[in-house]
Amino acid sequence: MDEQPEILNHNTETVPRLYRRVRPQAKYARSLELLHQIRLMAPEGVTKTGIMVGLGETWDEILHVMEDLRAVDVDILTIGQYLQPSRFHLPIERYYTPAEFASLHETG
Repeated sequence: MDEQPEILNHNTETVPRLYRRVRPQAKYARSLELLHQIRLMAPEGVTKTGIMVGLGETWDEILHVMEDLRAVDVDILTIGQYLQPSRFHLPIERYYTPAEFASLHETG
């Protein structure tokens, strides 16, 4: 933070229930705490995070993550459709429609 980046990003990636499967080396609470600490260290800075959808999360779980991120004062959230990069990666559980993304945008 001494370098005062314009935007500091740390991807949250997914909802808490899927963390073990999607990010086995990470912990959801640790990601939230990191984003919170960044805010405390640089109150005027911009924080950003992103999540992927299509991995089996529910709509309510996405909204819960959005609420958690707002609670730690994240400025920017990106939500993208997960696309399986190879047959060795997690499968896509579902595709979200443009209307669903628009609804998440409006909620945000």
